[in-house]
Amino acid sequence: MHTDSTLSPGQARNGFPALLGLVLGAALQLQQIDLFAWQIYMAFVLLALVGYTCAASKTIAIDKRMGLALMAFALLGFGATGLRANAYLADALDPALEGRDLRVTGVVANLPQRSEAGLRFRFEVESATLDGQSAHLPPRLDVAWYGESALSVAGLSRPLPNVQAGERWAMTLRVKAPHGTRNPHGFDYELWLWELGVQATGYVRAGAKDPAPQRLAQTWRYPVALARQIVRGRINAQVAQHQTAGVLAALVVGDQAAIERADWDVFRATGVAHLVSISGLHITMFAWGAALLVGWLWRRSGALCTVLPAPQAALLGGVLLATGYAVFSGWGVPAQRTCLMLATVALLRLSGARWPWTMVWMLACAVVVAFDPWALLQSGFWLSFVAVGVLFATDSGAYNDHSTRANGLKGKLLSGLREQWVITVALTPLTLLLFGQVSVVGLAANALAIPWVTLVVTPLAMAGVVLPWLWDVAAGAMGWLLAYLQWLASWPWAVVTVAVPPLWVAVAGVLGGVALVLPWQWSMRLLGVPLLLPVLLWRAPVPAAGQFELLAADIGQGNAVLVRTANHALLYDAGPRYSLESDAGHRVLAPLLQALQVRLDTVVLSHRDMDHVGGASAVLTQQPQATVISSIEADNPLQTQRAIQRCVAGQHWEWDGVAFDILHPQDADYDTPAKSNAMSCVLRISNGAQTALLVGDIEQPQEARLMEQGANLKATVLLVPHHGSKTSSSGVFLDAVAPQTAIVQSGYRNRFGHPAPVVLERYQERSITVVDSPHCGAYTWQSWQAQNGACMRVQGLRYWHHRVP
Repeated sequence: MHTDSTLSPGQARNGFPALLGLVLGAALQLQQIDLFAWQIYMAFVLLALVGYTCAASKTIAIDKRMGLALMAFALLGFGATGLRANAYLADALDPALEGRDLRVTGVVANLPQRSEAGLRFRFEVESATLDGQSAHLPPRLDVAWYGESALSVAGLSRPLPNVQAGERWAMTLRVKAPHGTRNPHGFDYELWLWELGVQATGYVRAGAKDPAPQRLAQTWRYPVALARQIVRGRINAQVAQHQTAGVLAALVVGDQAAIERADWDVFRATGVAHLVSISGLHITMFAWGAALLVGWLWRRSGALCTVLPAPQAALLGGVLLATGYAVFSGWGVPAQRTCLMLATVALLRLSGARWPWTMVWMLACAVVVAFDPWALLQSGFWLSFVAVGVLFATDSGAYNDHSTRANGLKGKLLSGLREQWVITVALTPLTLLLFGQVSVVGLAANALAIPWVTLVVTPLAMAGVVLPWLWDVAAGAMGWLLAYLQWLASWPWAVVTVAVPPLWVAVAGVLGGVALVLPWQWSMRLLGVPLLLPVLLWRAPVPAAGQFELLAADIGQGNAVLVRTANHALLYDAGPRYSLESDAGHRVLAPLLQALQVRLDTVVLSHRDMDHVGGASAVLTQQPQATVISSIEADNPLQTQRAIQRCVAGQHWEWDGVAFDILHPQDADYDTPAKSNAMSCVLRISNGAQTALLVGDIEQPQEARLMEQGANLKATVLLVPHHGSKTSSSGVFLDAVAPQTAIVQSGYRNRFGHPAPVVLERYQERSITVVDSPHCGAYTWQSWQAQNGACMRVQGLRYWHHRVP
């Protein structure tokens, strides 16, 4: 028998501001560029205790108590988050250890990921030495062990071993601070590693001249990770088709890397990616399905129902099974947050508490934020938070079945389908705001995929751990679903994309989405439709007529520059290929173009080197209308994807009052074999007042030739030739160009040493401002304010971001 715990109006009035203050205080701390000293945060916590004591006094008016509660808990949220951040940064990597070979002993702490490039795994450090002396490393590293075919590492000859979770190894590592690309609306890699507790990355030095890595012992420190690895191996051995085996591995053990990129594209296009990634929404769906099953089984026994009512058993069983599933599938950060949220709401229900929905909502949010303040910056948090709100704040069959009990399992299934429909409708505006796209076929896809994956594929896949032949059944079931989803994804206009809107537009859209699913009359719900219109009609700002903008994307070691005029857009180069399954086009440029809602008219690929064309295929797939100009050879694989025009000196066109001219190579250059760098397409862009010069990887002979031919090289901004290589940027060339700003697109601590110190000296001697990707991130330059370029790393800097020396 549960005690009825109903909040009085006064308790609700006091409690809500306190919970809200905790969330707001943490959110405010996340905006800090630099951390305060820990003593300041501790003072905030002490002030919070004083403020709470005052707020608890009944001698103070209720309005003042509410204000004091809000302020006290805001101070608590701010101070506690700052203290945790300070404690975390105390273990940061010493910059003096970057690029050094250290002998490290530790334990493999997660499920190793194998790809064509090699292995990647989490490494818990036990000890480290540098030149025989003890060295301090962060407790947790993200380690890559490259194979012989890895594109970015040469000279490896030893075959990769079968590394298992829980093994203790001694190996030589070269480490560096976490450093990711920083682009508008892009993925924050450094924040992601921060949440995982990873404060350094590195790779195994396993060349012929390096000390051999040594497997020391198999420990039992990570039994769940080892079990997951064993199960993954059994799935791959049992299921013949690699495609469906990868999806099952993702569902059972959380190995999302096993899913092929083409399948990810289908899942995103149909809006069901949340079902195959162990995200917050996936755990929520699993909890709902588990609660449905537990409730149905519980009602089959009268004795069990006398011990615990079926709705409560369903709720408890759903949360417990979802937590167990989250643990076995990797216990990722999104799963942890969701389990906390589910457990909080479930405990309230089980205690018999009858709280206002606003209190339940804020309590769940505050508990998650107290556990993980940085969740407020994650899209997955907001998606799962809305999903939990829809399931538990509305008439969800997961815990309240008064309307469907007489209909038994059939009624539950119908109720469940209704709930999934409501969730899809509720999450569609939020998905549009967070990712800039929405699947038009998402409703049709989720209507089948949610119950099919939740109630059929996932249970069969989990049962296959005991009865492996069930994996074949699950693979068949998943194969049917994949065929259905591929059919939906092939529809014209299956996905609608919009430019990522500003904050006020985003807030309006979220309110509109919420209004559509609240249990109001339809006349009231439809008021949410006008709030969605700004999201759908928003257009990203573009240059005025006669002006142009450059955005040098942060893509690591390579070139990729987006050029926009009032009504047109051009992409100069498409960045590098990182591996066979990963490139700058897919990871950076396609999302960037989508977020800005850019429709490319022309793609210029300067030459064939992979750090310039590695991402071209993904870009061209997304931009089928774009004309391609390049110097690549006739038998290049890209020629089969799109007809490519030669870039030849003398080509000229104008867009919106801005002139575009190709200065190099000459037509005759195609008749003589030459290094690929020498064939780089040189593009000059000018509106008469300001000029940009994009030169690819030309070297000093080509620089001299351009000057001999009398090319107009004078420019305001220069894309530094060959990323700052010693073979380029001659003094006479820089004098001829005389730029005010020079852009170096290079990778952090790249193995080529770009930009070379001697080259930087030439720019410094001429008082040319040099901006490089590691320090700047994406760089935006606009012709109408040529002196005020913007660096993404500076504009969006937060205390968890890497500060490059």
